[in-house]
Amino acid sequence: MSDRTVFLLAHTGRPAAIRSAELVVQGLLRSGIRVRALAEEACDLPLPDSVEAVEAKPDVLEGCELLVVLGGDGTLLRGAEFARTSGVPMLGVNLGRVGFLAEAERDDLDRVVDRVVRRDYEVEERMTLDILVRTDGRVVYNDWALNEASVEKAARERMLEVVIEVDGRPVSRFGGDGVVCATPTGSTAYAFSAGGPVVWPEVEALLMVPISAHALFAKPLVTAPDSVLAVEVQPETPHGVLWCDGRRTVELPAGARVEVRRGGVPVRLARLHHALFTDRLVAKFALPVAGWRGAPH
Repeated sequence: MSDRTVFLLAHTGRPAAIRSAELVVQGLLRSGIRVRALAEEACDLPLPDSVEAVEAKPDVLEGCELLVVLGGDGTLLRGAEFARTSGVPMLGVNLGRVGFLAEAERDDLDRVVDRVVRRDYEVEERMTLDILVRTDGRVVYNDWALNEASVEKAARERMLEVVIEVDGRPVSRFGGDGVVCATPTGSTAYAFSAGGPVVWPEVEALLMVPISAHALFAKPLVTAPDSVLAVEVQPETPHGVLWCDGRRTVELPAGARVEVRRGGVPVRLARLHHALFTDRLVAKFALPVAGWRGAPH
């Protein structure tokens, strides 16, 4: 057994993830690579005793060269929480529907294991968001996100009244369902569903996308990567909620202010392919491209 260690994170509620985890673990162990997994997941997976089961702590990836995640977008975002803290690259295998963060599909498991064994992958960094919430001028909450920070109404029957701000200057006030502040990585997630543009991952920018706004000017905004975005919940409106990557949430009382800026710590993704993002976009969304002839040679 070598001194190499790979961490495995899986959505144990999916039968496909359980089968996939078994194949990945067997392939890595045969190649002399140690495997580590969360203790809470290990009991639900058919893992041999040689797999190291550990508790979910911030330093859980210490000593690992790679984090392999098997699951859908939610599992991949969970993996990103560990990857960001440790700086260990994350390699996602999509077992869900879209999986823009994933680098491979379930049918590619043998090739994934082979590439991991040979260290035949590249690593790219993805921008993150740093988020803070102020009430009465005091910072009461800090968080981060890979995809987006969304300020949303808490009550279905009432609109959330907000003022949006860019770089310390007001842009517009409106009532609606909320506002999504996103990275280019998150442009194909919630921001896309809210009507925002698709932004190529290589572009450094921040997005601000209103959700079902009742206003003449409530268009998606694309700002500089070093801009500071802010959403102020108006005093006369019902309270709202802040969601970070759809995983972590905090209540926003009337008068709260949410500030979003470029994150200080990126998430590192392991890449197996050199495919253009354009091709990934077409494949993931099954976009119609029949009739395309391309540039003349």
